[in-house]
Amino acid sequence: MKYDFIVVGHGLAGAILAETLRSRGSRVLVIDEPKENSASRVAAGLLNPVAGKRFAKSWMADTFIPAADAFYDALEARYGQKLFFHKPIYKVFSSIEEQNTWMAKSAGGNWGDYILATHTQSINQPGINDPFGGIMIGRGGYLHVFAMLDLLTEDLVKQNLLLPERFDMQELQLTESGVKYKSMEAGQLIFCEGYQVIHNPYFKWLPIQPTKGEVLEVQADENLAPERIYNKAVYVVPEGAGRFIIGATYDWRNPNEETTPQGREELSERLRQITPQKFEVTGQWAGIRPAVRDRRPLAGTHPQYKQLSVFNGMGSKGVLMAPYLAQNFAAALADEEELMPEIHIFRYLSLYYEYIDQQNQQP
Repeated sequence: MKYDFIVVGHGLAGAILAETLRSRGSRVLVIDEPKENSASRVAAGLLNPVAGKRFAKSWMADTFIPAADAFYDALEARYGQKLFFHKPIYKVFSSIEEQNTWMAKSAGGNWGDYILATHTQSINQPGINDPFGGIMIGRGGYLHVFAMLDLLTEDLVKQNLLLPERFDMQELQLTESGVKYKSMEAGQLIFCEGYQVIHNPYFKWLPIQPTKGEVLEVQADENLAPERIYNKAVYVVPEGAGRFIIGATYDWRNPNEETTPQGREELSERLRQITPQKFEVTGQWAGIRPAVRDRRPLAGTHPQYKQLSVFNGMGSKGVLMAPYLAQNFAAALADEEELMPEIHIFRYLSLYYEYIDQQNQQP
């Protein structure tokens, strides 16, 4: 069987890229080993246009957000199912110093509809501990990532375009016209493996740092206002009926998929700083994100083997970035436009040459 592309991995990045390639008329085969605790499937799917203690607008938010809205809207229209929930984000100030930092930052910038309101005092909402106030962020929300992945997976299965197995590198052959994997051929193979790329002999030179993240599901005694997301060191995403997703931890020292009592207590304590309400932990999950040294995604063809490409490194911002970057990458693969230099793997070409030298020096 012949395809235009084989995509390895069907997490958030791989699924959005495969869908983008298919929407352009390409025949795509996806190879993916089903995992319930992949980073994409345990993520809350948060889209936050203003992040961090320094109150910086997310990189290229003006470009990424319209592309993300259009992509998720199109999926909702096709499947008749709500997937992306537009919600303001109430970022609670943790101190008067943080409030002052924001006031100085906001005075010199054009924030448009990203900032709906600035509160220098508590908004007096029952169940919220915000003595220093906070900012109400617009254009945010969250994606039901697992629901989207399930719908796209079902589509692939119906069309016999999904091979549900672990990719076996020993079965990969590079040919003059592309690649061959078992009995299947394609012009291009794209690795969207997340943190597993560190084991990939063709792309292990890329600076991916596996970073563990734990999240909690909690049930609150009283429902916090479900029309917004809350943020103060952790995010609090309302799922309805008093249910919330709390996350996430960041642990690069122990990159495994095991939940821990320490993660549970860290997230619980941070939630207590946001709300005095009693809550019960009803679920806990862990996944491993592919973090990149410069916090920019990784995309591009291999320096030597042009049949092989990579699309990876979205970290915790895949919901925001992946739709636009998948469009750009797909167009670049078709020689229709240039791949964004900020995400091109050639920015790390020196690491590739170092890797090759090390391989050549081995006996």
